[in-house]
Amino acid sequence: MGSTGISQSTSNNGSGSDVDKDNGDSPLNLPPLQRDSEGHIDPDSVPDVIQWFLDFDQRVAIIKHRNVEEVFQWKQEQSRQAGETVFDFKQAQDRLAIGIIQALAENNTERALHSWISQLLNALDSASKANEATGEAYKLDLAGGGSVLKEAEKIPTARGRRDFLINCWLESLCTAEARVLGWLYKEFYGRAFAP
Repeated sequence: MGSTGISQSTSNNGSGSDVDKDNGDSPLNLPPLQRDSEGHIDPDSVPDVIQWFLDFDQRVAIIKHRNVEEVFQWKQEQSRQAGETVFDFKQAQDRLAIGIIQALAENNTERALHSWISQLLNALDSASKANEATGEAYKLDLAGGGSVLKEAEKIPTARGRRDFLINCWLESLCTAEARVLGWLYKEFYGRAFAP
């Protein structure tokens, strides 16, 4: 588990060996990406792939964990209170799925998608390091499986608590999004993502 106790580390390329293994039999039962008559991937087949990752890949499924959900709901409420325009997602996994689909639509070339995944990994690295430092500084018990919001109460300043919880959310979101997009990158462009 990562430093927050709610996120798991990801490899440098956003995709791990268990998903990269494919001996042609598709032992993972990953739904195939559908292709049109010209061989281009049909974007309508992407949601099935996202659902598979949510159901069977631990690094992505972490987004469904009760502690991640609690932090996500906190983040949405904080954004509303700050007057930000917020699309009201029912669950964190809905936010993840829409984010992946938007990322693919907005980054529809290999170079653009590569850049986006790199940005996700940089944000993940920054959030993870910040959370590790905060956890150590305030002796937070993040591996115990208890409420992250309750642990954050040990941080003496409102800004410190806010920054920590936002980083918890970013750590979980970026891990999951980079994981799925790393796999899709390989499927779209025929080579593994490399930072």
